[in-house]
Amino acid sequence: MPAHGTFVWFELHTDDVAKAKDFYGKALGWTFSEMTMGGGPPYTLIHAGDSMIGGIVTGMAPPGTPPHWFDYIEVDNVDQRAKAFETAGGAVLRPPFDIPEVGRIAIVADSSGAPMGIITSAQR
Repeated sequence: MPAHGTFVWFELHTDDVAKAKDFYGKALGWTFSEMTMGGGPPYTLIHAGDSMIGGIVTGMAPPGTPPHWFDYIEVDNVDQRAKAFETAGGAVLRPPFDIPEVGRIAIVADSSGAPMGIITSAQR
């Protein structure tokens, strides 16, 4: 299991997945695979060599949001840490929810408003 407080997943939010795959494949040598997620658009997995390091997703950000990278930090308990973000002056943007075989996730913001995901990964 990843260590508490470490960055564990990176996600590119973009409306042009094909263009992103072409760019990052050429620039960094990344390869890609796809998986389905509950009837929505395919989720593109990013591979750096043998390691799966992140994903590319479309349609998750509000309309007009420019393409951007979004990070996830492993935590020991998503529900408790989401409350701790609020207590420390941050905010919970999306309360904790489960993704089967992935883990429990919340979308939070720090005290400056910078958003991020926190996750307690599922046992693998």
